[in-house]
Amino acid sequence: MYHPFSIIETLKTSWHIFKNNFVTIIVYSAVAFILLTILTVAIAFTFTSDADTDDFTTTMIISFIIIFIQAYSTLGLYKLIFTVIDSEYYEFEFSQIVPKIKMVLSYLAVVFMLAFVVTNFNIAINYLDEYPVVQDITSLVGLIGGLYLAFRIMFFNTFIVDDDSGPFESLKQSFILTKGYLLKIISILGIILLLIALPVTLSKIYPIISVAMLFTYPFVNIVLAVTYRKLVYSHMDVDDDVAETD
Repeated sequence: MYHPFSIIETLKTSWHIFKNNFVTIIVYSAVAFILLTILTVAIAFTFTSDADTDDFTTTMIISFIIIFIQAYSTLGLYKLIFTVIDSEYYEFEFSQIVPKIKMVLSYLAVVFMLAFVVTNFNIAINYLDEYPVVQDITSLVGLIGGLYLAFRIMFFNTFIVDDDSGPFESLKQSFILTKGYLLKIISILGIILLLIALPVTLSKIYPIISVAMLFTYPFVNIVLAVTYRKLVYSHMDVDDDVAETD
């Protein structure tokens, strides 16, 4: 290929984007986290203070609203990342980083579909209690299959944001995009998990280190966005401007 996918180049490009847009990305992450926390507490307090509301209904309403807000902030971060990538040489407007409602609904549709599959698989596993060997084998096969599926569809959200794809279309596109790159994607995810797990583990000893998540979370999402873009260009067999960093 003219420009094959490279893990080192991906990390280098991700750091270049993060460094050059540090203030913008960190401010967005901090504001989104604070607003999400405030809204979550406010929503929970509002519904739980209503004694006439059924507990199950209350829980479902709160959960859906929180998931919707989280989805909106997550897609907003990706919109911001793609915007700073595409607007490296000119300023962008706030409206460019606001995700469309269609994007949020597509994202939630995929999330709920996956939750439906996982929930029903677990229910089916529970019916095999009388056959422990079969249950263990089925669980192992399900775990391996689930991990494989997760690796193949992990870029559905980037297609929703960057290509305005629908739920089924984004899953199909992600499946095509990851073909032939599974080992490299697993390597990228290994690095991402390390960047997330390290500060979380250290924060148990030194709580102040938990602040590092404010920096690692947006960075790992930049890595995922850059990985997606580079895989797209690699499949197209063309060079990409984003990779040409100093």
